[in-house]
Amino acid sequence: MSPKKKKLVIIGAGEFAEIAYEYFTYDSDYEVHAFSVERDYLDKPQLFNLPVTAFEEIEQLYSNKEYDAFVAVTSTRLNRVRARLFENARKKGYSLATYISSKAFVWRNVKIGDNCFIFESNVIQHNVEIGNNVVMWSGNHIGHRSKVGDNCFFSSHVVVSGYCEIGDSSFLGVNSTFVDRVRVGKDCLIGAGAVVTRDTESGKIYTGNPAVPSKVSSYMYFGLRGEEQ
Repeated sequence: MSPKKKKLVIIGAGEFAEIAYEYFTYDSDYEVHAFSVERDYLDKPQLFNLPVTAFEEIEQLYSNKEYDAFVAVTSTRLNRVRARLFENARKKGYSLATYISSKAFVWRNVKIGDNCFIFESNVIQHNVEIGNNVVMWSGNHIGHRSKVGDNCFFSSHVVVSGYCEIGDSSFLGVNSTFVDRVRVGKDCLIGAGAVVTRDTESGKIYTGNPAVPSKVSSYMYFGLRGEEQ
């Protein structure tokens, strides 16, 4: 008899939630039992023949003593939506599941927080630390002793060299590159293909090779009023 799987509720019902369902179902020790979204976004009763319920009443239907949760939201509003749902799920008493692909390389002393999603072909080296609520799409390289803050989102094929620090809630575009010991401020948006050769300021958008800051802040770009530095 196969071991009993842990029970999971996915918070979200969009494309990332569907992807999370696929990966948790076929490459983890979790079994997905339901989806949940905030009531204002509850526009369908089922997904994959599983119930979709209002997040406001999730704990009444799926006890935090029996079920773990995973927040399946991408980088919407500079990761603010995912961060808010993550904190609210914690307040409801849920343990937040982390998924690490069986086809990712993660060295034995890597530390990874709650509600992270590590896709296939990621390479995470010696003594890397990854915070809570981080999404790493496929094919990234995170060099030795680098640190990734909470609520970050990595697109595909990002190269982070050794001893780097990536600030909270930053978005790293496809094929962006970071040289050794670079410190990226919080809330940064790093454009696709950017080569970051020096420390960045928080709340900035960086593009180019070498990467330079845009006149438009990441807060303006994502419409985050009141968050300007």
